Amino acid sequence: MIYENILDFAGSISQEKALMGLDLGSKTIGVAISDSLKTVATPLKTIKRTKFSEEVTTLFKLISERDLSGIILGLPKNMDGSEGARCQSTRAFARNINKFQDFPITFWDERLSTVAAEKALLEADITRKRRSEVIDHVAASYILQGALDRMSHNKSVK
Repeated sequence: MIYENILDFAGSISQEKALMGLDLGSKTIGVAISDSLKTVATPLKTIKRTKFSEEVTTLFKLISERDLSGIILGLPKNMDGSEGARCQSTRAFARNINKFQDFPITFWDERLSTVAAEKALLEADITRKRRSEVIDHVAASYILQGALDRMSHNKSVK
């Protein structure tokens, strides 16, 4: 099931299982996972884009191996908050995942996540070659961490 509201998503997933965050690019998919307490996002891997069926098989293999309860997709909104072609592509990816297998999915505004990831890697003095290898899954961890922080904030307000 696809949730537009992250709080509705949070209410639908297992509270004891981790989540997956994805940063969809045209050539790669950055993957991050959370801990089971949903407090910390960790970069996991970058998947080369091929055919959708191969990508989704890889994602669901990770979901099964790590016993994950949901997916948070980075939604690449324009700086003014509007949605363009990349958002439409991300939403189509989510719909196609649900056609493959019904699974809780939501979106998180990813504006500037790649910029933040690049800045963190530069500050860590990572080489240009290594940055290009890890930027996508580091960006996915920024996306996932933002969503985790929002869900955690809502719990503490109640």
